[in-house]
Amino acid sequence: MMKLKIAEYKFKNKNLLINALTHSSFSKENYERLEFLGDSLLDFIVGEYFFLKTNLAEGALTKLRSSFVSEEYLCTVFDTLNLKEHVILGKSFKGEISNSIKADIVEAIYGAIFLDSNYETVKGIIIKTLKLYDYENIEDNDFKTKLQEFVQSKGKHIVYKFISKKGENHNPTFEIGVCIDKNLISKAKASSKQKAENLAAKKAYEKLKNNLC
Repeated sequence: MMKLKIAEYKFKNKNLLINALTHSSFSKENYERLEFLGDSLLDFIVGEYFFLKTNLAEGALTKLRSSFVSEEYLCTVFDTLNLKEHVILGKSFKGEISNSIKADIVEAIYGAIFLDSNYETVKGIIIKTLKLYDYENIEDNDFKTKLQEFVQSKGKHIVYKFISKKGENHNPTFEIGVCIDKNLISKAKASSKQKAENLAAKKAYEKLKNNLC
C-alpha cells in the first residue's frame, strides 16, 4: 500500500491514504469522514469544470455532472485504479466489496489528496481520473429521467416501489420495482436504492420502447 500511487500522486502523509482505504468493519479510523469531504469536492470540481468548459443550460449541466459523480461511474474509477487489493476490511466483513463502498472509497481518496496537498492538485487528479475532458462521449445512463419523460409523453403515471432490503448493513442489497399505472413493469437489485431504481427504470424503459409491456 505504501507504494500505491493515485494518478501518479504519492502521499506525503501515508496515514491519510490508509484511512481512505479503511472500512468501518476494521477500525473507527476509517474512510467515512474523508468520503464526506471528497463527495463535496467532487460535486464542486466537476460542476466547475463543466460550467467553464461548456455553455450548457442548468438542467443539462446537472445531468452531465450526475453522470460523472454517479456510483456506477465511480466504480469504474475504483477498478481502473486497481484499489480492490488495497482496501482494509475487518474480519466481520463478508462477501464482495459493494459498489457503494467502491464509490465511497474513491471519494475518500479525493478528500485525502486534498488534505495532503491543495485544491489545484486534487482538481487535476479528479479531472484526470474521471476523464472529464471526454464528456462528449459519455453514455447517458440516467434512465429514471428517460423513463419519466417517456411515460409523461404517454400520459401515464410512474411509481417506484420498495420491495426488500437484504444483507448486512455494510453490504446491503435493495430490490426496487417500477409501477406504471399501478402495474408492476420491472424489478432490479443493487447495492443502493438509487442504483436499484435506475436499473429498474432501465428495464422498464427498454420494455416500453420495444413495446414489450
